Amino acid sequence: MAEIDAISPLESTPAPGPAQPGPSATPDIAVNGERATGPEPEPEGPAKKSSRQRLLRGLQRISSSPTLAQVGRPRASSTPYGRHGTLSCVSLASSSSPFAHPSSGSSYFSHVSTADGSSAPTSIPGSPIPESPDYDGIEAVLAVRKVENPILLPTTAAVPAEVKRKINVFSLWASMPHELKIHVLSFLLPKELVRASRVSKEFYEMCFDGQLWTRFDASEFYKEIPAESLAKIIVAAGPFVKDLNLRGCVQVEHEKRAEMVVKACKNLINATLEGCRNFQRSTLHSLIKSNEKLTYLNLTGLTAVTNATCKIISHSCPQLETFNVSWCQQMDARGIKFVIEGCPKLKDLRVGEIQGFDNRQLAQAIFETNNLERLVLAGCEELTDAALKIMMHGVNPERDILTDRPIVPPRKLRHLDLSRCSRLTNQGVKALGYLVPELEGLQLNRISALTDAALEPILASTPRLTHLDLEELSHLTNSLLSEHLAKAPCAPRLEHLSISYCENLSDAGMLPVLRKCTSLRSCFFDNTRVGDLSLAEAAAMVRGRTVPLPPSGHPSVGLSLTVYDNPNVSWTGVREVLSRNAEKLKGKMIESRHDFGIASDFGPPSEIITLRCFHGWQMTVDEHTKRVLRGDVASARRLERKWADFMQAAEEAGVTGAGGRRRRRRLREAQANADEEAAAQPGQVAGRRRARTAGCSVM
Repeated sequence: MAEIDAISPLESTPAPGPAQPGPSATPDIAVNGERATGPEPEPEGPAKKSSRQRLLRGLQRISSSPTLAQVGRPRASSTPYGRHGTLSCVSLASSSSPFAHPSSGSSYFSHVSTADGSSAPTSIPGSPIPESPDYDGIEAVLAVRKVENPILLPTTAAVPAEVKRKINVFSLWASMPHELKIHVLSFLLPKELVRASRVSKEFYEMCFDGQLWTRFDASEFYKEIPAESLAKIIVAAGPFVKDLNLRGCVQVEHEKRAEMVVKACKNLINATLEGCRNFQRSTLHSLIKSNEKLTYLNLTGLTAVTNATCKIISHSCPQLETFNVSWCQQMDARGIKFVIEGCPKLKDLRVGEIQGFDNRQLAQAIFETNNLERLVLAGCEELTDAALKIMMHGVNPERDILTDRPIVPPRKLRHLDLSRCSRLTNQGVKALGYLVPELEGLQLNRISALTDAALEPILASTPRLTHLDLEELSHLTNSLLSEHLAKAPCAPRLEHLSISYCENLSDAGMLPVLRKCTSLRSCFFDNTRVGDLSLAEAAAMVRGRTVPLPPSGHPSVGLSLTVYDNPNVSWTGVREVLSRNAEKLKGKMIESRHDFGIASDFGPPSEIITLRCFHGWQMTVDEHTKRVLRGDVASARRLERKWADFMQAAEEAGVTGAGGRRRRRRLREAQANADEEAAAQPGQVAGRRRARTAGCSVM
């Protein structure tokens, strides 16, 4: 701070002797450890100066003293003064100074002087301060000291204007090529793309770019966007759409919207219109005519499909490979004949519940093509043995003299579904034997007339069979399972087996199957005579093929068993499955230098069995499975043990005799343990327990 009111050096020498305290006396000031007295009192004159003027004059003399040239004071971080300025004591008395505030009474001031060689005391702490309305609360004078290492304030540098302009102009998204922008937007879901299109006109154009809508699956989000937006998307991306899935989309059933979709989509390869029941026939025909590259067409349940529609498909879609018209009630087998003859690349034909399959011309057309890999005839009740024979080996084929088998090229069928074809018998199903070597899935559900003789040649000639459904074939016997299925070439590959409602099948037939079919993943044994022995064998089979679980891993489901409504399944067999799921694997013989021939225990198996059993036990079984799957083996064992105690006590309580009361008491204790176990699990509600009352002490 620049000096204010600088005064020349003192003109008079202070008088020796101690200063007399009084209201008009000026306090002494100590400078460099020496005492100096203030100016001597003014001679009495006609006009006596006020005490305020005398105080100001003393402060001016202090500010002009040359001994203060090298005296400094540390600046506060918020000081408004420069580093190299000098501080004037007069400025402290101004009204703008922060030191003149009445609340600064805690500070002190020291009076300084330029006198040398004085022997007076360095300071007089008891010197009074002249009373003045502007200086109330000031008790001392500021002590000034030199600062050798001044504190430097942190400084910040402003961004140059040129750089700032460049930052504002630069934009990563604007400088990105259009192809990269489309690639970034391709990671968004369809619903998110519709929302992003509202950001700006640029985003609107990019979000409806056809490159983002080559696959349009509206079945995933059609309920979440309005019909107009759905139609607008299809129209905007129509020329680019190749995979169109409108399954269940009721929005496009409106005639105008459907016409917009048909006019926009010209390059479809896969089209699914399943569930669009109100789709108009003319609109459907226009869609088929304008898309000659169709290879997959799903028209399940459409009332607009007729034999004329199939004729248009045969002329307009020569590349068709998959055709699904199941449950289309306005057509029959004659329309299927048009498609088979006009689409030579057809491999997948699904015509469930279509009438007229006793037509021999259609059967001959299917035989001549020999390109079908999947044939679904489920519910075709008019299919006869003669028609099925013609499909397999034609009309009057040449036969082998030794085996009496037709000499025809083998069929390429991999999946065949003849479920609910009630007119079929052994004679028709036998025709599959030795003619379908690539068969992987066979479904013969609810053909009640079939016996073991119909399935024996099929099992002997299908080494790739993995799925076999024989539900509700009541004439099958254990001999088919033990002598044919267990010894068939497909036994090591079989993954799915269903013998539900085959009431003649029991453990005698299933035990050999479970020992040989070690790749089973799902078995349906409900409403049969299969019992506890089969459950124990299934648990041993899974345990034999599994590997020890890693320390940080969790087991997975290796086999699903369904055994409800089986009279021969008891809680003992169910407990065997639960126990094996939570039991540690026995270690193999370790062949090493130090531990030879020592067996060790590993963790639980990596595969377990899920069980569907009697509904009264299902909750316990499900809870046990959940604990094993999340790795809580100890808790699963405890649950299995207490449930077994409860079931044993329940059986004993049902027996009459002298021990009936004791057995009922054990049942109550087991129930109490089960309730406590349920209460220990988070989210589980304990069962209601019987209130306990103390016995009467008098009685």
